[in-house]
Amino acid sequence: MAQSTLTSKGQITIPKKIRDALGLDDGARVTFIIREAGGVGMRPESGDLVSLYGIPKPEKKGVSLHDMEDAISREAQVG
Repeated sequence: MAQSTLTSKGQITIPKKIRDALGLDDGARVTFIIREAGGVGMRPESGDLVSLYGIPKPEKKGVSLHDMEDAISREAQVG
């Protein structure tokens, strides 16, 4: 059985044995479930923003200052 102590701020440290069993790493989010029988369960959350870390970002297509000036000149000549 793993135990932890509640701090004055309402925080607990999840024992390593429990973290390992649930696959929790730094920054992991968990959900607490209050059971009808009076107990409390805890499960790791999936699909949070942390899990998206490392997904490649789409390339941004920028416009250079020279391209903008050319476009403004062309529009000025047409109008």
